[in-house]
Amino acid sequence: MKRKNLNAAKLKNVITQDKKISTIYHKLKLILSKQTRNNSFAIAVSGGPDSMALAFLSSLIMKEIRCKIHFLLVDHGLRKNSAKESLHVKKLLKKNGIKLKILKNRKKFSKNIQKQARDLRYGLLVKYCKKNNIKSLLTAHHKDDQIETFLIRLSRGSGIEGLSSMSQYTKLDHGIKLIRPFLDFKKEQLRYVSKKVFSETIKDPTNKNKKFLRTNIRDLTKILENKGLNSDQIIRSIQNISSTKEAINFYVNRSLKKFVKFNKKETVLDLKMFREEPNEIKFKIINRIVKKRSQSYYPPRSHKVLNLISRFEAKNSKKCTLGGCIFERKKNLLYVTREF
Repeated sequence: MKRKNLNAAKLKNVITQDKKISTIYHKLKLILSKQTRNNSFAIAVSGGPDSMALAFLSSLIMKEIRCKIHFLLVDHGLRKNSAKESLHVKKLLKKNGIKLKILKNRKKFSKNIQKQARDLRYGLLVKYCKKNNIKSLLTAHHKDDQIETFLIRLSRGSGIEGLSSMSQYTKLDHGIKLIRPFLDFKKEQLRYVSKKVFSETIKDPTNKNKKFLRTNIRDLTKILENKGLNSDQIIRSIQNISSTKEAINFYVNRSLKKFVKFNKKETVLDLKMFREEPNEIKFKIINRIVKKRSQSYYPPRSHKVLNLISRFEAKNSKKCTLGGCIFERKKNLLYVTREF
């Protein structure tokens, strides 16, 4: 039986009876069912096989648990054919009864394009969610993404915060919860779903561009697996680091309440009390301040944070910038404002 002759009901039947897909389907359904108090979700779609699988499966679940789902694609405008590709994704989804909203970027990128693109993507998605009173945003990050992120951060000398990689639940601005339901599944499993449902998906040419670190790390993971270091071993290490991160976060939250004040236009930190903290706590406090003040999803590079801490503790600096924030020391207080 050809896929194109199946209506939505029959296609759902085929998928739920396919053991490879039903496992993913039921895991996603369980996660969405726990969030039904919100009754409204947003799905981040890129056009790749992972996000297309997420879009289709969530559209089926939406009808079962009677919730509203917004399907969103951010057109960064970075590639010549990006607008055309976005419309093509919209048509593919429409054939399966899924209505896609395209969010267009109007800004130009200068340096560190990948980071700027990520920040802009989350910025547009969060803005849409806030406007439409959506409290949960889902992305199709999977096990392969988790491992690649771990290895990238390992190559940069990241600490516990970076090496713990991605969590299934993360808080974004305006009380929006970021949910990653596919972290237990490999990309190949999600590609299988997409092949079953869609005639095609979008291939991002930057995924093969060797000038990007993630592309080279992706090649490295294949070599590591061939040498006997499989993905499950790396995931176990990530989970152990994440457990340590949770313990540290307990003390970070306590310290923030003790000597950091988040005012409307500035954050004030007591340097005298800050100096008494262990290095990892100091590092995470600065990261928290930068993310909250600059409204950036990703924290600044670890070596830049450590340099800033050293400079202010040694009283060598009175004013500097980091991660879109201005840091200014006045006696024993450090004032942090957003850079415009």
